[in-house]
Amino acid sequence: MVHEAAAPLRGEASMQDPPAAATHAWIARLDPPLAGASQGPLAGLRFAAKDNIDVAGVPTTAACPAFARLPAAHAHVVQRLLDAGASLAGKTNLDQFACGLNGTRSPYGAVPNSFDARYVSGGSSSGSAFVVATGEVDFALGTDTAGSGRVPAGLNNIVGLKPSRGLISARGVVPAAQSVDCVSIFALTVGLAWRVLEAAMGFDAADPCSRRLALAAHPLPARFRFGVPGAPRFFGDALSQAAFNRAIAQMQALGGTPVPIDYTPLAEAAALLYDSALVAERYAAVREFFDAREDQVMEPVRGILAQGRRYSAADFVDARIRLQALGQRAAAMWSDIDLLLVPTAPSHYTIDAMRAAPVALNRNLGEYTNFVNLLDYAALAVPSGLREDGLPFGVTLIGPCGSDLQLAELGQRFHHATGLTQGATGRPLPAPEPLPLDAAAPSVQVAVVGAHLSGMPLNGQLTERGATLVTQTATAPHYRLYALPGTVPPKPGLVRVAPSDGAAIAVEVWQMPLAHYGSFVSLIPSPLGIGTLQLADGSRVQGFLCEALALEGAEDITHLGGWRRYIESRKA
Repeated sequence: MVHEAAAPLRGEASMQDPPAAATHAWIARLDPPLAGASQGPLAGLRFAAKDNIDVAGVPTTAACPAFARLPAAHAHVVQRLLDAGASLAGKTNLDQFACGLNGTRSPYGAVPNSFDARYVSGGSSSGSAFVVATGEVDFALGTDTAGSGRVPAGLNNIVGLKPSRGLISARGVVPAAQSVDCVSIFALTVGLAWRVLEAAMGFDAADPCSRRLALAAHPLPARFRFGVPGAPRFFGDALSQAAFNRAIAQMQALGGTPVPIDYTPLAEAAALLYDSALVAERYAAVREFFDAREDQVMEPVRGILAQGRRYSAADFVDARIRLQALGQRAAAMWSDIDLLLVPTAPSHYTIDAMRAAPVALNRNLGEYTNFVNLLDYAALAVPSGLREDGLPFGVTLIGPCGSDLQLAELGQRFHHATGLTQGATGRPLPAPEPLPLDAAAPSVQVAVVGAHLSGMPLNGQLTERGATLVTQTATAPHYRLYALPGTVPPKPGLVRVAPSDGAAIAVEVWQMPLAHYGSFVSLIPSPLGIGTLQLADGSRVQGFLCEALALEGAEDITHLGGWRRYIESRKA
Protein backbone atom coordinates (compact mmCIF):
# COMPACT_ATOMS: atom_id res chain seq x y z
CA MET A 1 0.00 0.00 0.00
CA VAL A 2 1.23 3.48 -0.87
CA HIS A 3 0.80 6.27 1.66
CA GLU A 4 1.36 9.90 0.73
CA ALA A 5 3.71 11.19 3.38
CA ALA A 6 2.87 14.83 2.76
CA ALA A 7 0.00 16.41 0.85
CA PRO A 8 1.30 18.77 -1.81
CA LEU A 9 0.94 22.40 -0.94
CA ARG A 10 -0.95 24.44 -3.53
CA GLY A 11 0.68 27.42 -5.20
CA GLU A 12 3.61 29.59 -4.29
CA ALA A 13 1.75 31.40 -1.52
CA SER A 14 1.57 28.18 0.50
CA MET A 15 5.35 27.80 0.76
CA GLN A 16 5.46 28.74 4.42
CA ASP A 17 7.54 27.11 7.14
CA PRO A 18 6.41 23.56 7.91
CA PRO A 19 5.28 22.57 11.41
CA ALA A 20 8.22 21.90 13.69
CA ALA A 21 7.54 18.15 13.73
CA ALA A 22 7.31 17.86 9.94
CA THR A 23 10.31 16.97 7.84
CA HIS A 24 8.63 16.72 4.42
CA ALA A 25 11.30 14.18 3.50
CA TRP A 26 8.89 11.60 2.05
CA ILE A 27 6.46 11.99 -0.83
CA ALA A 28 5.26 8.36 -0.71
CA ARG A 29 5.99 5.56 1.76
CA LEU A 30 5.36 1.91 0.96
CA ASP A 31 3.61 -0.12 3.66
CA PRO A 32 4.93 -2.75 3.71
CA PRO A 33 8.19 -1.92 1.92
CA LEU A 34 8.64 -3.43 -1.51
CA ALA A 35 10.65 -6.56 -0.80
CA GLY A 36 13.76 -7.41 -2.76
CA ALA A 37 15.24 -10.81 -3.48
CA SER A 38 15.62 -13.10 -0.48
CA GLN A 39 19.36 -13.31 -1.04
CA GLY A 40 21.97 -10.99 -2.44
CA PRO A 41 24.75 -8.59 -1.46
CA LEU A 42 22.22 -6.02 -0.15
CA ALA A 43 19.85 -8.45 1.57
CA GLY A 44 18.35 -7.02 4.75
CA LEU A 45 18.95 -3.38 3.77
CA ARG A 46 16.23 -0.78 3.18
CA PHE A 47 16.49 2.08 0.70
CA ALA A 48 14.57 5.06 -0.60
CA ALA A 49 14.39 6.50 -4.11
CA LYS A 50 14.17 10.15 -5.06
CA ASP A 51 10.78 10.82 -6.63
CA ASN A 52 12.16 11.46 -10.10
CA ILE A 53 13.08 7.75 -10.27
CA ASP A 54 10.39 5.29 -11.38
CA VAL A 55 8.92 2.64 -9.12
CA ALA A 56 6.27 0.48 -10.77
CA GLY A 57 2.76 1.33 -9.60
CA VAL A 58 3.86 4.39 -7.61
CA PRO A 59 3.40 7.86 -9.14
CA THR A 60 6.56 9.64 -10.20
CA THR A 61 5.97 13.33 -9.53
CA ALA A 62 9.41 14.96 -9.75
CA ALA A 63 7.86 17.18 -7.01
CA CYS A 64 5.28 18.50 -9.48
CA PRO A 65 1.84 16.90 -8.83
CA ALA A 66 0.49 17.94 -12.23
CA PHE A 67 3.38 16.11 -13.93
CA ALA A 68 2.76 12.80 -12.10
CA ARG A 69 3.02 9.64 -14.18
CA LEU A 70 2.30 6.03 -13.15
CA PRO A 71 5.14 3.83 -14.42
CA ALA A 72 4.51 0.21 -15.30
CA ALA A 73 8.12 -0.81 -14.66
CA HIS A 74 10.85 0.02 -12.20
CA ALA A 75 13.74 2.22 -13.23
CA HIS A 76 16.70 0.06 -14.25
CA VAL A 77 18.65 1.00 -11.11
CA VAL A 78 15.72 0.25 -8.78
CA GLN A 79 15.29 -3.20 -10.34
CA ARG A 80 18.99 -3.99 -9.90
CA LEU A 81 18.90 -3.03 -6.22
CA LEU A 82 15.77 -5.11 -5.59
CA ASP A 83 17.45 -8.04 -7.36
CA ALA A 84 20.43 -7.55 -5.02
CA GLY A 85 18.17 -8.08 -1.99
CA ALA A 86 17.40 -4.53 -0.82
CA SER A 87 13.84 -3.51 0.07
CA LEU A 88 12.34 -0.20 -1.07
CA ALA A 89 10.78 1.90 1.71
CA GLY A 90 9.37 4.71 -0.43
CA LYS A 91 10.02 7.81 -2.50
CA THR A 92 11.53 11.04 -1.28
CA ASN A 93 11.07 14.77 -1.77
CA LEU A 94 13.24 16.91 -4.03
CA ASP A 95 13.65 20.32 -5.54
CA GLN A 96 11.09 20.35 -8.35
CA PHE A 97 12.36 18.66 -11.53
CA ALA A 98 15.71 18.29 -9.73
CA CYS A 99 16.29 21.99 -10.38
CA GLY A 100 18.00 23.36 -7.28
CA LEU A 101 20.60 22.62 -4.64
CA ASN A 102 18.77 23.64 -1.47
CA GLY A 103 15.67 21.50 -0.76
CA THR A 104 13.09 24.32 -0.50
CA ARG A 105 11.77 24.25 -4.08
CA SER A 106 9.01 21.69 -3.58
CA PRO A 107 5.23 21.99 -3.22
CA TYR A 108 5.50 19.12 -0.75
CA GLY A 109 7.38 21.37 1.68
CA ALA A 110 10.95 22.29 2.47
CA VAL A 111 13.13 19.48 3.81
CA PRO A 112 15.10 20.70 6.85
CA ASN A 113 18.67 19.98 7.78
CA SER A 114 18.98 16.87 9.93
CA PHE A 115 21.12 18.74 12.49
CA ASP A 116 19.13 21.98 12.75
CA ALA A 117 15.65 22.32 11.23
CA ARG A 118 16.14 26.05 10.67
CA TYR A 119 18.67 25.31 7.93
CA VAL A 120 18.31 23.85 4.45
CA SER A 121 19.06 20.21 3.82
CA GLY A 122 20.62 20.86 0.44
CA GLY A 123 19.08 19.63 -2.78
CA SER A 124 17.86 18.63 -5.11
CA SER A 125 18.02 15.20 -3.44
CA SER A 126 16.92 16.67 -0.12
CA GLY A 127 14.59 13.93 1.09
CA SER A 128 16.98 11.11 0.22
CA ALA A 129 19.80 12.72 2.21
CA PHE A 130 17.55 13.42 5.21
CA VAL A 131 16.20 9.86 5.54
CA VAL A 132 19.74 8.45 5.38
CA ALA A 133 21.16 10.97 7.86
CA THR A 134 18.40 10.22 10.38
CA GLY A 135 18.74 6.45 9.98
CA GLU A 136 15.26 5.87 8.50
CA VAL A 137 16.84 3.83 5.70
CA ASP A 138 20.26 2.31 5.13
CA PHE A 139 20.88 4.07 1.83
CA ALA A 140 19.03 6.12 -0.74
CA LEU A 141 19.14 7.00 -4.41
CA GLY A 142 19.44 10.57 -5.56
CA THR A 143 20.32 12.14 -8.85
CA ASP A 144 23.15 14.53 -9.60
CA THR A 145 23.38 16.91 -12.52
CA ALA A 146 25.08 19.87 -10.86
CA GLY A 147 25.73 18.69 -7.30
CA SER A 148 22.39 17.29 -6.14
CA GLY A 149 24.01 14.09 -4.90
CA ARG A 150 26.79 15.89 -3.06
CA VAL A 151 25.55 19.14 -1.51
CA PRO A 152 22.87 17.39 0.64
CA ALA A 153 25.51 14.88 1.78
CA GLY A 154 27.88 17.63 2.85
CA LEU A 155 25.20 19.51 4.77
CA ASN A 156 23.94 16.38 6.59
CA ASN A 157 27.17 14.58 7.59
CA ILE A 158 26.73 11.63 5.21
CA VAL A 159 28.46 10.16 2.15
CA GLY A 160 27.37 11.14 -1.36
CA LEU A 161 28.81 8.99 -4.14
CA LYS A 162 28.52 10.67 -7.56
CA PRO A 163 29.77 8.02 -9.99
CA SER A 164 31.34 8.57 -13.36
CA ARG A 165 28.68 9.45 -15.92
CA GLY A 166 27.00 6.43 -17.44
CA LEU A 167 28.20 3.96 -14.82
CA ILE A 168 24.63 3.59 -13.49
CA SER A 169 21.79 3.49 -16.02
CA ALA A 170 19.40 6.45 -15.91
CA ARG A 171 16.61 4.59 -17.73
CA GLY A 172 13.40 5.29 -15.83
CA VAL A 173 14.71 8.57 -14.37
CA VAL A 174 13.05 11.89 -15.22
CA PRO A 175 15.94 13.75 -16.87
CA ALA A 176 17.17 17.11 -15.69
CA ALA A 177 19.89 17.51 -18.34
CA GLN A 178 20.15 14.04 -19.79
CA SER A 179 23.67 14.18 -21.21
CA VAL A 180 25.18 14.96 -17.82
CA ASP A 181 22.73 13.33 -15.36
CA CYS A 182 23.95 10.73 -12.88
CA VAL A 183 22.08 8.51 -10.44
CA SER A 184 23.83 9.03 -7.10
CA ILE A 185 24.02 7.13 -3.81
CA PHE A 186 23.65 8.39 -0.24
CA ALA A 187 24.89 6.25 2.66
CA LEU A 188 26.29 6.65 6.15
CA THR A 189 29.63 5.11 5.14
CA VAL A 190 31.77 4.90 2.02
CA GLY A 191 31.90 1.11 2.31
CA LEU A 192 28.13 0.75 2.05
CA ALA A 193 27.90 3.32 -0.75
CA TRP A 194 30.43 1.28 -2.71
CA ARG A 195 28.51 -1.97 -2.15
CA VAL A 196 25.41 -0.28 -3.50
CA LEU A 197 27.31 1.02 -6.51
CA GLU A 198 28.60 -2.46 -7.28
CA ALA A 199 25.02 -3.75 -7.31
CA ALA A 200 23.63 -0.79 -9.25
CA MET A 201 26.17 -0.25 -12.01
CA GLY A 202 26.20 -1.99 -15.35
CA PHE A 203 25.88 -1.16 -19.03
CA ASP A 204 22.31 -0.67 -20.27
CA ALA A 205 21.90 -0.53 -24.05
CA ALA A 206 18.44 1.00 -23.58
CA ASP A 207 19.96 4.12 -21.96
CA PRO A 208 21.56 6.33 -24.63
CA CYS A 209 24.02 7.75 -22.06
CA SER A 210 25.09 4.42 -20.52
CA ARG A 211 28.78 3.55 -20.95
CA ARG A 212 31.10 0.62 -20.40
CA LEU A 213 33.81 2.04 -18.16
CA ALA A 214 36.98 0.44 -16.86
CA LEU A 215 37.60 1.66 -13.30
CA ALA A 216 41.11 2.20 -11.98
CA ALA A 217 41.49 -0.52 -9.36
CA HIS A 218 44.80 0.41 -7.77
CA PRO A 219 44.97 2.80 -4.82
CA LEU A 220 46.41 6.26 -5.13
CA PRO A 221 50.08 6.53 -4.10
CA ALA A 222 50.88 6.57 -0.40
CA ARG A 223 52.33 10.03 -0.97
CA PHE A 224 49.82 11.79 -3.19
CA ARG A 225 49.19 15.34 -4.35
CA PHE A 226 45.76 16.90 -4.02
CA GLY A 227 44.66 20.10 -5.68
CA VAL A 228 42.88 22.82 -3.74
CA PRO A 229 41.38 26.02 -5.13
CA GLY A 230 44.02 28.74 -5.09
CA ALA A 231 41.59 31.35 -3.76
CA PRO A 232 38.55 29.48 -2.38
CA ARG A 233 35.35 31.43 -1.80
CA PHE A 234 33.16 30.94 1.28
CA PHE A 235 30.91 34.00 0.80
CA GLY A 236 31.80 35.42 4.20
CA ASP A 237 31.41 32.15 6.13
CA ALA A 238 34.46 32.02 8.37
CA LEU A 239 33.32 28.80 10.06
CA SER A 240 33.30 26.87 6.80
CA GLN A 241 36.62 28.38 5.79
CA ALA A 242 38.19 27.19 9.05
CA ALA A 243 36.62 23.76 8.60
CA PHE A 244 38.12 23.45 5.11
CA ASN A 245 41.56 24.37 6.42
CA ARG A 246 41.22 21.57 8.97
CA ALA A 247 40.20 19.18 6.21
CA ILE A 248 43.34 20.05 4.26
CA ALA A 249 45.39 19.20 7.36
CA GLN A 250 43.48 15.92 7.74
CA MET A 251 44.31 14.99 4.15
CA GLN A 252 47.96 15.85 4.74
CA ALA A 253 47.97 13.46 7.71
CA LEU A 254 46.99 10.68 5.29
CA GLY A 255 50.04 11.35 3.14
CA GLY A 256 48.79 14.12 0.86
CA THR A 257 50.49 17.29 -0.26
CA PRO A 258 48.19 20.23 -1.10
CA VAL A 259 48.78 21.91 -4.45
CA PRO A 260 47.01 25.22 -5.22
CA ILE A 261 45.34 25.14 -8.64
CA ASP A 262 43.92 27.77 -10.95
CA TYR A 263 40.19 27.38 -10.33
CA THR A 264 39.22 29.75 -13.17
CA PRO A 265 38.44 27.18 -15.91
CA LEU A 266 36.38 25.12 -13.46
CA ALA A 267 34.40 28.16 -12.34
CA GLU A 268 33.83 29.26 -15.93
CA ALA A 269 32.62 25.79 -16.88
CA ALA A 270 30.24 25.81 -13.92
CA ALA A 271 28.79 29.15 -15.01
CA LEU A 272 27.83 27.69 -18.39
CA LEU A 273 25.28 25.42 -16.73
CA TYR A 274 22.75 28.22 -16.21
CA ASP A 275 24.27 31.25 -17.92
CA SER A 276 24.50 29.82 -21.44
CA ALA A 277 22.50 27.83 -23.96
CA LEU A 278 23.29 24.68 -21.98
CA VAL A 279 20.23 25.49 -19.87
CA ALA A 280 18.17 24.56 -22.95
CA GLU A 281 18.78 20.91 -22.10
CA ARG A 282 16.85 21.37 -18.86
CA TYR A 283 13.94 22.85 -20.80
CA ALA A 284 14.12 20.06 -23.40
CA ALA A 285 13.84 17.43 -20.67
CA VAL A 286 10.25 18.48 -19.80
CA ARG A 287 9.38 20.57 -22.85
CA GLU A 288 6.06 18.90 -23.70
CA PHE A 289 4.71 19.23 -20.18
CA PHE A 290 6.20 22.66 -19.59
CA ASP A 291 4.78 24.19 -22.77
CA ALA A 292 1.31 22.86 -21.92
CA ARG A 293 1.22 23.54 -18.17
CA GLU A 294 3.88 26.09 -17.31
CA ASP A 295 1.61 27.58 -14.65
CA GLN A 296 1.90 24.35 -12.64
CA VAL A 297 5.65 24.82 -12.19
CA MET A 298 6.77 26.83 -9.17
CA GLU A 299 9.23 29.67 -9.15
CA PRO A 300 12.17 29.92 -9.46
CA VAL A 301 12.14 26.58 -11.30
CA ARG A 302 9.69 27.98 -13.85
CA GLY A 303 11.95 30.89 -14.71
CA ILE A 304 15.03 28.66 -15.04
CA LEU A 305 13.30 26.24 -17.41
CA ALA A 306 11.78 29.08 -19.44
CA GLN A 307 15.27 30.44 -20.16
CA GLY A 308 15.87 27.43 -22.36
CA ARG A 309 13.32 28.59 -24.91
CA ARG A 310 15.27 31.64 -25.98
CA TYR A 311 18.36 29.89 -27.31
CA SER A 312 18.91 28.62 -30.84
CA ALA A 313 20.55 25.37 -31.89
CA ALA A 314 23.60 27.39 -32.94
CA ASP A 315 23.77 28.92 -29.46
CA PHE A 316 23.77 25.44 -27.97
CA VAL A 317 26.60 24.32 -30.26
CA ASP A 318 28.62 27.39 -29.32
CA ALA A 319 28.13 26.64 -25.62
CA ARG A 320 29.24 23.01 -26.06
CA ILE A 321 32.39 24.10 -27.89
CA ARG A 322 33.11 26.65 -25.17
CA LEU A 323 32.72 23.88 -22.58
CA GLN A 324 35.13 21.63 -24.48
CA ALA A 325 37.71 24.41 -24.56
CA LEU A 326 37.41 24.92 -20.82
CA GLY A 327 37.75 21.16 -20.32
CA GLN A 328 41.03 21.24 -22.23
CA ARG A 329 42.32 24.03 -20.01
CA ALA A 330 41.20 22.28 -16.82
CA ALA A 331 42.78 18.97 -17.90
CA ALA A 332 46.24 20.44 -17.46
CA MET A 333 45.86 20.31 -13.68
CA TRP A 334 45.85 16.48 -13.67
CA SER A 335 49.53 16.42 -14.63
CA ASP A 336 50.34 17.99 -11.23
CA ILE A 337 47.78 16.34 -8.93
CA ASP A 338 46.25 12.94 -8.22
CA LEU A 339 42.86 14.31 -7.14
CA LEU A 340 41.06 17.55 -6.37
CA LEU A 341 39.77 18.42 -2.89
CA VAL A 342 37.06 21.07 -2.53
CA PRO A 343 34.44 22.04 0.05
CA THR A 344 31.22 20.22 -0.78
CA ALA A 345 29.32 23.42 0.00
CA PRO A 346 30.83 26.77 1.01
CA SER A 347 28.22 27.65 3.63
CA HIS A 348 24.99 26.77 5.44
CA TYR A 349 21.86 28.85 4.86
CA THR A 350 18.63 29.00 6.79
CA ILE A 351 15.39 28.13 5.04
CA ASP A 352 14.20 31.72 5.55
CA ALA A 353 17.35 33.17 3.99
CA MET A 354 17.12 30.79 1.03
CA ARG A 355 13.53 31.79 0.34
CA ALA A 356 14.48 35.46 0.52
CA ALA A 357 17.27 35.05 -2.07
CA PRO A 358 16.53 31.74 -3.81
CA VAL A 359 18.71 32.21 -6.88
CA ALA A 360 21.81 33.84 -5.40
CA LEU A 361 22.17 31.55 -2.39
CA ASN A 362 21.40 28.44 -4.43
CA ARG A 363 24.16 29.46 -6.84
CA ASN A 364 26.56 29.80 -3.90
CA LEU A 365 25.82 26.22 -2.83
CA GLY A 366 26.95 25.02 -6.27
CA GLU A 367 30.28 26.86 -6.19
CA TYR A 368 32.27 23.61 -6.01
CA THR A 369 29.88 21.16 -7.70
CA ASN A 370 28.44 22.56 -10.95
CA PHE A 371 31.46 21.80 -13.15
CA VAL A 372 31.98 18.13 -12.23
CA ASN A 373 29.52 16.38 -14.55
CA LEU A 374 30.05 18.91 -17.32
CA LEU A 375 33.75 17.98 -17.38
CA ASP A 376 33.11 14.24 -16.96
CA TYR A 377 34.70 13.77 -13.54
CA ALA A 378 33.95 11.31 -10.75
CA ALA A 379 33.28 12.65 -7.24
CA LEU A 380 32.78 11.46 -3.68
CA ALA A 381 31.43 13.72 -0.92
CA VAL A 382 32.52 12.67 2.57
CA PRO A 383 32.01 14.18 6.02
CA SER A 384 34.99 16.12 7.34
CA GLY A 385 33.95 17.52 10.72
CA LEU A 386 31.50 19.65 12.62
CA ARG A 387 31.85 23.40 12.54
CA GLU A 388 32.08 25.39 15.75
CA ASP A 389 28.32 26.00 15.56
CA GLY A 390 27.64 22.24 15.43
CA LEU A 391 26.61 22.12 11.76
CA PRO A 392 28.29 19.55 9.49
CA PHE A 393 31.04 20.35 7.04
CA GLY A 394 32.08 18.03 4.24
CA VAL A 395 34.59 17.87 1.43
CA THR A 396 34.43 16.34 -2.02
CA LEU A 397 37.17 14.26 -3.61
CA ILE A 398 37.15 14.69 -7.38
CA GLY A 399 39.04 12.67 -9.98
CA PRO A 400 39.01 11.92 -13.69
CA CYS A 401 36.35 9.65 -15.18
CA GLY A 402 36.90 6.09 -13.95
CA SER A 403 38.70 7.04 -10.72
CA ASP A 404 35.65 6.10 -8.61
CA LEU A 405 37.29 3.24 -6.69
CA GLN A 406 40.45 5.23 -6.01
CA LEU A 407 38.35 8.05 -4.55
CA ALA A 408 36.38 5.55 -2.45
CA GLU A 409 39.54 3.98 -1.01
CA LEU A 410 41.00 7.33 0.03
CA GLY A 411 37.59 8.74 1.01
CA GLN A 412 36.92 5.83 3.35
CA ARG A 413 40.27 6.33 5.08
CA PHE A 414 39.62 10.06 5.36
CA HIS A 415 36.10 9.62 6.76
CA HIS A 416 37.09 7.04 9.36
CA ALA A 417 40.02 9.16 10.50
CA THR A 418 37.66 12.00 11.43
CA GLY A 419 36.14 10.21 14.43
CA LEU A 420 32.69 11.46 13.43
CA THR A 421 29.47 9.60 14.13
CA GLN A 422 27.09 8.39 11.41
CA GLY A 423 24.90 11.14 9.99
CA ALA A 424 22.63 12.57 12.67
CA THR A 425 22.17 9.21 14.41
CA GLY A 426 24.93 9.58 17.01
CA ARG A 427 26.11 6.03 16.26
CA PRO A 428 29.87 5.50 15.91
CA LEU A 429 31.30 4.58 12.54
CA PRO A 430 31.65 0.83 11.99
CA ALA A 431 34.90 -0.73 10.86
CA PRO A 432 35.92 0.22 7.30
CA GLU A 433 34.82 -2.24 4.64
CA PRO A 434 37.25 -3.96 2.27
CA LEU A 435 37.10 -2.45 -1.22
CA PRO A 436 37.76 -4.44 -4.40
CA LEU A 437 41.20 -3.09 -5.12
CA ASP A 438 43.29 -4.92 -7.70
CA ALA A 439 44.38 -8.23 -6.20
CA ALA A 440 47.52 -7.98 -8.31
CA ALA A 441 48.48 -4.68 -6.73
CA PRO A 442 51.56 -5.05 -4.53
CA SER A 443 50.84 -5.62 -0.84
CA VAL A 444 52.66 -6.64 2.29
CA GLN A 445 51.74 -8.72 5.34
CA VAL A 446 52.60 -7.24 8.70
CA ALA A 447 52.22 -8.88 12.11
CA VAL A 448 51.11 -6.72 15.02
CA VAL A 449 51.46 -7.65 18.64
CA GLY A 450 50.20 -4.76 20.80
CA ALA A 451 48.38 -1.44 20.42
CA HIS A 452 47.65 -2.15 16.73
CA LEU A 453 45.59 -5.27 17.46
CA SER A 454 41.87 -5.21 16.59
CA GLY A 455 40.01 -2.98 19.02
CA MET A 456 43.23 -1.47 20.41
CA PRO A 457 44.00 2.27 20.33
CA LEU A 458 46.27 2.28 17.26
CA ASN A 459 44.36 -0.18 15.07
CA GLY A 460 43.07 2.75 13.04
CA GLN A 461 46.57 3.29 11.65
CA LEU A 462 46.06 -0.01 9.82
CA THR A 463 42.45 0.36 8.72
CA GLU A 464 42.99 3.93 7.51
CA ARG A 465 45.53 2.52 5.05
CA GLY A 466 43.20 -0.10 3.65
CA ALA A 467 44.76 -2.97 5.61
CA THR A 468 42.59 -6.04 6.20
CA LEU A 469 42.92 -8.72 8.87
CA VAL A 470 44.28 -11.99 7.46
CA THR A 471 44.54 -14.19 10.55
CA GLN A 472 44.99 -14.38 14.30
CA THR A 473 47.89 -16.64 15.09
CA ALA A 474 51.09 -16.82 17.17
CA THR A 475 54.80 -16.48 16.67
CA ALA A 476 57.18 -19.38 16.70
CA PRO A 477 58.28 -20.13 20.31
CA HIS A 478 61.36 -17.93 20.00
CA TYR A 479 60.18 -14.63 21.55
CA ARG A 480 59.65 -12.84 24.83
CA LEU A 481 57.12 -10.02 25.41
CA TYR A 482 57.57 -7.00 27.69
CA ALA A 483 55.32 -4.14 28.79
CA LEU A 484 57.36 -1.03 28.04
CA PRO A 485 57.29 1.65 30.75
CA GLY A 486 56.05 5.18 30.06
CA THR A 487 54.53 4.56 26.63
CA VAL A 488 51.28 6.28 25.59
CA PRO A 489 49.18 4.44 24.68
CA PRO A 490 50.73 1.46 26.48
CA LYS A 491 52.86 -0.62 24.14
CA PRO A 492 54.71 -3.93 24.34
CA GLY A 493 58.17 -4.83 23.19
CA LEU A 494 58.71 -8.15 21.38
CA VAL A 495 62.24 -9.50 21.42
CA ARG A 496 63.65 -12.60 19.72
CA VAL A 497 65.63 -14.90 22.04
CA ALA A 498 67.19 -18.33 21.94
CA PRO A 499 64.60 -21.09 21.35
CA SER A 500 65.21 -22.52 24.81
CA ASP A 501 64.28 -19.17 26.43
CA GLY A 502 61.29 -18.19 24.27
CA ALA A 503 57.55 -18.77 23.96
CA ALA A 504 54.81 -18.36 21.37
CA ILE A 505 53.20 -14.91 21.49
CA ALA A 506 49.76 -14.07 20.07
CA VAL A 507 49.79 -11.82 16.99
CA GLU A 508 47.48 -10.66 14.22
CA VAL A 509 48.61 -10.65 10.60
CA TRP A 510 47.27 -7.81 8.41
CA GLN A 511 47.49 -7.35 4.63
CA MET A 512 48.33 -3.77 3.61
CA PRO A 513 48.66 -2.18 0.16
CA LEU A 514 52.35 -1.64 -0.42
CA ALA A 515 51.56 1.90 -1.54
CA HIS A 516 50.61 2.76 2.05
CA TYR A 517 53.24 0.71 3.90
CA GLY A 518 55.85 3.46 3.98
CA SER A 519 53.54 5.96 5.66
CA PHE A 520 52.63 3.29 8.24
CA VAL A 521 56.24 2.49 9.11
CA SER A 522 57.00 6.20 9.47
CA LEU A 523 54.59 6.33 12.43
CA ILE A 524 56.45 3.70 14.49
CA PRO A 525 58.36 5.34 17.38
CA SER A 526 61.70 4.24 18.75
CA PRO A 527 62.58 1.82 20.37
CA LEU A 528 60.11 -0.12 18.25
CA GLY A 529 60.78 -1.01 14.65
CA ILE A 530 59.88 -3.38 11.86
CA GLY A 531 61.76 -6.60 11.32
CA THR A 532 61.08 -10.17 10.21
CA LEU A 533 58.97 -12.36 12.49
CA GLN A 534 58.70 -16.14 12.31
CA LEU A 535 55.17 -17.46 12.83
CA ALA A 536 54.06 -20.70 14.43
CA ASP A 537 53.67 -22.38 11.02
CA GLY A 538 57.25 -21.52 10.08
CA SER A 539 56.34 -18.68 7.66
CA ARG A 540 57.96 -15.28 7.95
CA VAL A 541 56.31 -11.84 7.76
CA GLN A 542 57.15 -8.26 8.57
CA GLY A 543 56.36 -7.39 12.17
CA PHE A 544 57.04 -5.29 15.26
CA LEU A 545 60.26 -5.87 17.17
CA CYS A 546 61.90 -3.95 19.99
CA GLU A 547 65.48 -2.94 20.70
CA ALA A 548 66.86 -4.99 23.58
CA LEU A 549 68.36 -1.88 25.25
CA ALA A 550 64.84 -0.55 25.81
CA LEU A 551 63.86 -3.38 28.14
CA GLU A 552 65.43 -1.89 31.25
CA GLY A 553 62.59 -1.44 33.74
CA ALA A 554 60.12 -3.25 31.47
CA GLU A 555 57.81 -5.92 32.88
CA ASP A 556 58.23 -9.40 31.39
CA ILE A 557 54.72 -10.55 30.45
CA THR A 558 55.71 -13.52 28.30
CA HIS A 559 53.84 -15.94 30.59
CA LEU A 560 50.53 -14.31 29.60
CA GLY A 561 51.05 -15.28 25.96
CA GLY A 562 50.05 -11.96 24.44
CA TRP A 563 49.26 -8.29 24.85
CA ARG A 564 45.47 -8.69 24.96
CA ARG A 565 45.65 -10.97 28.01
CA TYR A 566 47.99 -8.50 29.68
CA ILE A 567 45.53 -5.63 29.17
CA GLU A 568 42.72 -7.81 30.54
CA SER A 569 44.82 -8.67 33.59
CA ARG A 570 45.42 -4.98 34.29
CA LYS A 571 41.69 -4.27 34.13
CA ALA A 572 41.01 -7.16 36.50
